[in-house]
Amino acid sequence: MEILDRIFRTFFDWESLIGVLPTMLQYAVWNTLLLALCASVLGVILGMALALMSMSNKIWLKWPARTFINVFRGLPAVLTILVIGQGLSPLGLELWGPNPYPLGILALGLISAAYIGEIFRSGIESVERGQFEASRALGMSHSSAMLKVVVPQGIRRVLPALVNQFISNIKDSSLVYFLGLLTNQRELFRVGQDEAITTGNLSPLVTSGIMYLIITIPLTFLVGRIDRRLKDGKKVSVPVEDADTFDKYADLVLTTTAKESK
Repeated sequence: MEILDRIFRTFFDWESLIGVLPTMLQYAVWNTLLLALCASVLGVILGMALALMSMSNKIWLKWPARTFINVFRGLPAVLTILVIGQGLSPLGLELWGPNPYPLGILALGLISAAYIGEIFRSGIESVERGQFEASRALGMSHSSAMLKVVVPQGIRRVLPALVNQFISNIKDSSLVYFLGLLTNQRELFRVGQDEAITTGNLSPLVTSGIMYLIITIPLTFLVGRIDRRLKDGKKVSVPVEDADTFDKYADLVLTTTAKESK
């Protein structure tokens, strides 16, 4: 019974569990979500560019993209965050002054872009070649066939993986604390750690963990829901005026796919 009492006093002290909640709800939760959201938006934009570059036949586009992806995927996230967050100032590149918050977003966004680039590339490459060739046969240009037919289908197929990457960004946002955030910039982990040091009790960190789970578990269920929806498919109604074009397109896709399978 003594060991149970110690466990409860160390990790589940009620006053410490509840005492840190106002600070977390006031700004820590929003800072965590803001860091993850901004990094994800940056990651999606750069990730799409990296995916298209890495699939290009031009070496001067392909190799820089592959190098970026391999480097940022291969390095530990905390190392990348520290190098970008603390390494630009000595070089005289104080893009946002001494404020570490934007640098944390930049570092997380670059890490996220490397992973999202690979996610997009796998999604686009999973689209059957016949889709592209049928679009070209209908008179679309190369870029138009890619942007209007292939890329949208590729993105749709990797939606669960993109949500998973957003969950990873939420968790990785805790690493930004190494940059030394200001009081009102602290995220969930930093607030929990500071309160744990102040009270000499680990219960605020448990509260921090619970808050992370409250955010990430619904997103995990969302991933499952999207995945099931994609597997089940969805009926699409085609306007009458587009039906003829749609039929021609479907015939071309079936014909081209059949030729490829021979």
